[in-house]
Amino acid sequence: MLVLQVLLSDPAKRRYGLELCEKTKQHPGTVYPILARLEREFGWLERHEESPAEHLAEGRRARHYYLLTDKGAVKARAALDRAERSRMAVSFRTATS
Repeated sequence: MLVLQVLLSDPAKRRYGLELCEKTKQHPGTVYPILARLEREFGWLERHEESPAEHLAEGRRARHYYLLTDKGAVKARAALDRAERSRMAVSFRTATS
């Protein structure tokens, strides 16, 4: 859910993996499998490798950028809404027990 929240904070913005790790405060071993699943299994993300001109000029390895597809943005919003409703239902049940 944290990855989806960051991606949805600006759905038109390309984000690279380590940026998502920093923003979610999650380890790369957690974030990268999520990104791979969202891309390959669900089709919610498009992945693009930056051009050599971009990364070579900065003396670093190439980044893979992720961008929500239109379908992905809709599905991500729905998933976050479901998670929030579920969280609220659990909170309510706990409070009334």
